[in-house]
Amino acid sequence: MDYINVVLRTLFFYVLITVVYRFMGKREIGELSIIDLIVSILIAELAAMSIDNYKMSILLSVLPISALVVLQIGISKIALKHSSLRTLLDGKPSLIVNRGKVNFKEMLKQRYNLEDLLTQLRARQVKSLEEVDYAILETSGKLSVFLKQRGKSGAYPLAVILDGEIQKDTLKFLHKSTNWLLDTLEQEKIPLEDVFYAFYKGTKLFIIKNTDCIS
Repeated sequence: MDYINVVLRTLFFYVLITVVYRFMGKREIGELSIIDLIVSILIAELAAMSIDNYKMSILLSVLPISALVVLQIGISKIALKHSSLRTLLDGKPSLIVNRGKVNFKEMLKQRYNLEDLLTQLRARQVKSLEEVDYAILETSGKLSVFLKQRGKSGAYPLAVILDGEIQKDTLKFLHKSTNWLLDTLEQEKIPLEDVFYAFYKGTKLFIIKNTDCIS
């Protein structure tokens, strides 16, 4: 009877966790945020405890799992509307290679060494650092690589506004001020709150309005 109980509990939690992850949203393992990862570990632990202690009421695991799922979904929805919370939880992408030059200061800040960089470049069939124009360490830990065009460095688009919020770090990197950005928007007669996404490429600012995304 005990064996049957363990098997039934295992099948129950298999179905429950499958349903739970459908509610939490589709994501690859390598793209899990810190919150997603913590929730995943806790759910796995709670399920394992319930299967191990098969004489314990199954509700003692189902209730905390349900609470964790509600918490995760709630935080995700809030983070969608507030980029500052999203940055706090997930961090920001880091520019590791800029116009062919390795940013060692940023690598040190992210505790990302040269061997890590070369390993991820090899995984993308990049033979040498000299081929790389830009390389960005994403919040998931993956490296996005942009190669030089015929040995020349091109302009990479840098986000200056995301979801209506000014990216001050990007402006600082571009040696631009918040006033410059606001003046540019004023000249274009576009309020800041109407900007969904704006990026700077080359010497020009490109703006995508909220209405452009809806239409």
